[in-house]
Amino acid sequence: MAKKFASQGDMTEKNISFTEVGDGLWAFTAEGDPNSGVIIGDDSVMIVEAQATPRLAAKVIEKVRELTDKPISHLVLTHYHAVRVLGASAYGAREVIMSDTARAMVVERGQEDWDSEFQRFPRLFQGHESIPGLTYPTTTFSDRLTVYLGKRRVDIMHLGRAHTAGDAVVHVPDQNVMFTGDIVEYHSACYCGDGHFADWSDTLDNIAWYDVDAIAPGRGDALIGKEMVHAAIENTRDFVTSTYRPVQRVAARGGSLKDAWDAVRAECDPKFKDYAIYEHCLPFNVARAYDEARGLDTPRIWTAQRDMEMWDALQS
Repeated sequence: MAKKFASQGDMTEKNISFTEVGDGLWAFTAEGDPNSGVIIGDDSVMIVEAQATPRLAAKVIEKVRELTDKPISHLVLTHYHAVRVLGASAYGAREVIMSDTARAMVVERGQEDWDSEFQRFPRLFQGHESIPGLTYPTTTFSDRLTVYLGKRRVDIMHLGRAHTAGDAVVHVPDQNVMFTGDIVEYHSACYCGDGHFADWSDTLDNIAWYDVDAIAPGRGDALIGKEMVHAAIENTRDFVTSTYRPVQRVAARGGSLKDAWDAVRAECDPKFKDYAIYEHCLPFNVARAYDEARGLDTPRIWTAQRDMEMWDALQS
């Protein structure tokens, strides 16, 4: 292969930041690695996103314990991807929450995704031997679920398809702060390999409607202030549109996947090539965009074998 597969060459540890995004609300970020969120209620704590392994989850717990000794009662998983969910056992939360659709995707493709992501990004699976198995929720919802951490209200919502079909966002009304999962990113490439390009922009509009004061995104720095929030939403929209639009043109004229790859590189490289995990995401993004542009609404399941075949076809 011309390039080392996905992020197999990225073995550099990232610097962790723990940023307050509202009163009792924190974003755990690490230079483009998957983020987690912390919501401190009156009597307990909710975590948003588990990390990939219990060992990595322990880093989030360490930061929480610097602030409070309240028990971690709830864990919200915004979607099914392995790097987000497989560290769940470390928190000991009595409730693990996903959307109905996200749970169905664990059943349908969770093991394949685990195998695939483990091959793509070995650094994120430190301590993988401690993962007890696939993560299933104890609680699911269709459109909206409200949880009270004492008096603190937390709304967990499905606002539309984007990064996956089952994406959830978490809104804390008393501070008007949102945890968006990978629907919104900041100076990090969007992973669209299981995404829905045609829906993503509408879902971003639904997030923008809340006019939040801060966002903890899926990857990248915490977004504090309406100006930064707006810029990140529009930048995410530009990334997704700039990926899908050239592929639509290629597909409309009967072009090949490799033609689509060349068209996306021409459109996206000048704007996004310095973003975190850009080279990792691009082949998966183009493959999914090409499928969707040709009418395949449900993303095909990625397997470790399919990953390598696709990467070889585009990168060689």
